[in-house]
Amino acid sequence: MSIKFCNPKNVPMPAAGYSNLAIIPANRRLLVLAGQIGNTMNGDILNGVEAQYHQALDNINSIVLSEGGTFKDVARITIFLTEKPDNALIKQSNKHYFSEQPPAMSWIYVSELFRPDVKVEIEAIAAVN
Repeated sequence: MSIKFCNPKNVPMPAAGYSNLAIIPANRRLLVLAGQIGNTMNGDILNGVEAQYHQALDNINSIVLSEGGTFKDVARITIFLTEKPDNALIKQSNKHYFSEQPPAMSWIYVSELFRPDVKVEIEAIAAVN
């Protein structure tokens, strides 16, 4: 059984490209991921908030794949940003990873993250078979 993403009729529609609710079936293993940043396998932090955003999603995807899941198994993401990104580039990344229904998500702007060159950190919760 798949995660069911929906927008209940008794609440306002999402203000952007996300789902208000993710229902996880009882037979799934819950994965709670640490915050992922825009770093590559060799440890380099990519330049620019948009590149870091895409790489952080790629890192999340890799973790979920390591447990036998796909990005469709991601139920929720929380995005921490230190600056406003180019929305068109963010939408491209979202289309790449959220090809069907997007997960529940929150965007939070913060003054800084743990290093000055880190502009994005994304936490995720996934549920895999």
